[in-house]
Amino acid sequence: MSDIKRYMQQLGQQARAASRLMAKADSHAKNLALLNIAHAIRRDKQALLAANQADLEAARAAGMEAAMLDRLALSEKSIATMAEGLEQIAALADPIGEISDMKYRPTGIQVGRMRVPLGVIGIIYEARPNVTVDAAGLCIKSGNAAILRGGSEAIRCNQALAALVHEGLAAAGLPKAAVQVVDTTDRAAVGELITMKQYVDVIVPRGGKGLIARISEEARIPVIKHLDGNCHVYVDDEADAVKALRILENSKAQRLGTCNTAESLLVARSVAAAQLPALAAMLTARGIEIRGCAETQALVANAKPATEEDHYTEYLDAIISVKVVAGLDEAIEHINQHSSQHTEAIVTENYTKARRFLREVDSSSVMVNASTRFADGFEYGLGAEIGISTDKLHARGPVGLEGLTSLKYIVLGDGQVRG
Repeated sequence: MSDIKRYMQQLGQQARAASRLMAKADSHAKNLALLNIAHAIRRDKQALLAANQADLEAARAAGMEAAMLDRLALSEKSIATMAEGLEQIAALADPIGEISDMKYRPTGIQVGRMRVPLGVIGIIYEARPNVTVDAAGLCIKSGNAAILRGGSEAIRCNQALAALVHEGLAAAGLPKAAVQVVDTTDRAAVGELITMKQYVDVIVPRGGKGLIARISEEARIPVIKHLDGNCHVYVDDEADAVKALRILENSKAQRLGTCNTAESLLVARSVAAAQLPALAAMLTARGIEIRGCAETQALVANAKPATEEDHYTEYLDAIISVKVVAGLDEAIEHINQHSSQHTEAIVTENYTKARRFLREVDSSSVMVNASTRFADGFEYGLGAEIGISTDKLHARGPVGLEGLTSLKYIVLGDGQVRG
């Protein structure tokens, strides 16, 4: 334990020193590092796939569940997406040093705000090795240093990616310690990381509800988090049936193990008899178990009864809860009570109802006639995301560059003194 503490303290010291260099790095150097890393990822694609395959084999042998295996797996496409995400981040405007809201005061001074890095960001995550690249890229561009602690199930792939990140930083003249990947799989390292407030400014956990709840309870450092993703699709009584089918299929069936996958379906009562059987048939054909209210069971022969707990559950599995509601008012009330405030979608052709849904649903992403799977930093044009926040302070929704910065007040004067 003392060795882990010493090791983590060393990482923290190195990260704090690197953060000061990153805060004053120019845009050219940061962009060059990102492009170098993207090139290295494409160049070493086969080595990354081999490392990932070794991780997958070990995870299967350990009995990892299918949803987590899906998160762990890399493909040629996902590796290309990682590189593309870095290039998108490089193409984004550098937020650091941006000055806004400059105003003259009666005293003659000018008061405004400047965007600055947060400092050192600790990121704790499970399974997905792409988080290593997304987090590194966003922290580099936003002038922060990062300490990344991935799950033990992805240790080989994360170490391979860390080497490419260090290569890219060094080639751009930036400190390698700007991005450090924790080498040990000992869980004690997490306990150290979330309490090193002298070195770490914010913690971002990404993973299962248990991990995030533990970090939220034990951290001595501010946490940007979301606990789960119980996302809803509401089919309104003025929904286009073809759109509703496509949106629900993509929202639920494209990938089961992501936080923006739909876990709950609401259908307006006046169209339930016309639309719910077709929606249910599609779900059943995709191997998805339906747990529904009494009205749902009357319309869908294979629907199992839903409990109240089902309406709160993020399944990350081939299961969906279904409820027939009176209309928009009940749908909004149900979502605000049962959702995890992650992502909700309405399917409707009524502009007024769409506007009400956008305004009244209290979630970090709210959508009209679009799949919940779009709730993603890459899809939002952020280049990548460090996570999705369902908190209401500092950052909400996909956390990109701006979410990793803060604002400080600046004052410009010409000799003024306060009377």
